[in-house]
Amino acid sequence: MDSRTLVAVIGLLEADGIDVWLDGGWGVDALLGHQTREHDDLDLVVELYHASRIIELLDGLGYSLVAGAPPKSFVMVDARGRQVDVHPVTFNAEGGGVYQMDDGAEWVYPGEGFAGRGSVDRRPVRCLSAEVQVMVHAGYELTEKDYRELCLLRERFGVEPPRALLEKVLAAAQEEDEA
Repeated sequence: MDSRTLVAVIGLLEADGIDVWLDGGWGVDALLGHQTREHDDLDLVVELYHASRIIELLDGLGYSLVAGAPPKSFVMVDARGRQVDVHPVTFNAEGGGVYQMDDGAEWVYPGEGFAGRGSVDRRPVRCLSAEVQVMVHAGYELTEKDYRELCLLRERFGVEPPRALLEKVLAAAQEEDEA
């Protein structure tokens, strides 16, 4: 997923009145204000209410639904293999985004996490805050790129990862410094 395609997708959705927040690798890069690596996909957090319209709009750009379905996450891919992962949420009374996981459990993005702002190719975008980006990294088995992202967030924003991850993040930062 390149930055030009990302900007086109975001622009299309926002032009239709749909608020989107970047998550994952592009969310981190948006917070940092520049691209730090190649990206396999674009992770978006959106309001569940708009999920059907998002599928229609992306279909118009040549994307097909290949996995999942609302109200849970779903994945759309175009003929070139560019992938958009959509994470629908419903907002609770506190402003948190309630996300329905595949196992039926709910996970809540804290409301303050939706205040993140960044840029992609100098275009302002909404993204999850640095604090929430760190929180979501704690929810799965991390790879080298994930540790690097956590290091960058820690370096730039002073956001500490959960204690269990801190040693691995520090080790990754030391390896990068030595390289």
